Amino acid sequence: MKAAFYCGIKDIRVEDVSIPEIDDNEILIKVKATAICGTDLRIYKFGHFKIPEGSKRVLGHEIAGEIVEIGKNVSRFSVGMRIVVPPNVGCGVCEMCRQGYNQLCYTYEAFGISWDGGFQEYMKVPAQAIKMGNLLPIPDSLSYNEAALCEPFSCCYNSYKHLDTKPGESVVVVGSGPIGIMHAMINRLAGSTNVAIVDINKKRLEEASAFGVADCYINSSEEDLEDAVRKMTDGKGADIVITANSVPELQQSALEIAGVHGRVNFFGGMPKGKEIVNLNTNLIHYKELTVLGTTGSNLEDVEKAIKIVSSDRVDVKGLVSRKFPIEQAAEAFEFALSGQGLKVLIGNE
Repeated sequence: MKAAFYCGIKDIRVEDVSIPEIDDNEILIKVKATAICGTDLRIYKFGHFKIPEGSKRVLGHEIAGEIVEIGKNVSRFSVGMRIVVPPNVGCGVCEMCRQGYNQLCYTYEAFGISWDGGFQEYMKVPAQAIKMGNLLPIPDSLSYNEAALCEPFSCCYNSYKHLDTKPGESVVVVGSGPIGIMHAMINRLAGSTNVAIVDINKKRLEEASAFGVADCYINSSEEDLEDAVRKMTDGKGADIVITANSVPELQQSALEIAGVHGRVNFFGGMPKGKEIVNLNTNLIHYKELTVLGTTGSNLEDVEKAIKIVSSDRVDVKGLVSRKFPIEQAAEAFEFALSGQGLKVLIGNE
């Protein structure tokens, strides 16, 4: 089978390897679609502490596939089942796992990081992932491409859940990539009647506007962001601000455009070397802002995302710009890095 290995910074190599052998407690899936995530791109550019220099890993954690082999001790699953594989596998016993936050487990494992992920034709699902519930069925109404996008959508659902968007509130999403569009989708679904998407890239904003999920699209390279948000909110500032990007300066701006009692979610992680951001804490103090962060999603979030995406209340199909075969994985990463499209998938189906 073909597998695309990350072998070091900006080094993706496609190799012919044997189909993984499973033991009596494991499952083998045929991978149908895996989406490239911003985390994959950060690993590609900067590396990851769980992938030591000199080792290699199959990346990819936004995975949809079909079960093709089951260990004899595994129950509840059958050959032919279509499944999503949430990436973060908790230990099941630590404080975070007991509270349901498997993505915050102190000793987590993750497909595409500590275990080989989805950029290969077949993928082994270890016993721990099966035991912890990291296989979720795909409804018949969803294609594999759509199912692969349920994981990133679940991360946006986790953000929404913590921000607790109320009907009638204003939401500003800073970043018009696929994640920014998903944030706009779910907040519109939650009842926001005033959604804005912000970017400095005119082409990106035009692509985002085609989805019709925002009320206005602000190019912050052409107009003052604070003035534009005050105008759309009758001078009050935004009820909710989400930074769906990795630009430190925009975390500073998020506090400025939030209104009194606003909620701000620093959703996008910062690139290596730019983690320290100077914030005007007086804005937090005098406007009584709630400032939070969310990372990834837990299993319940992924379940909810699958239900929402399969309900036809949102349409994620258009987010897929291109799907590359595994043999062209290196080209797929460069295409995703270029920002030419929205969501890029890899898969031989």
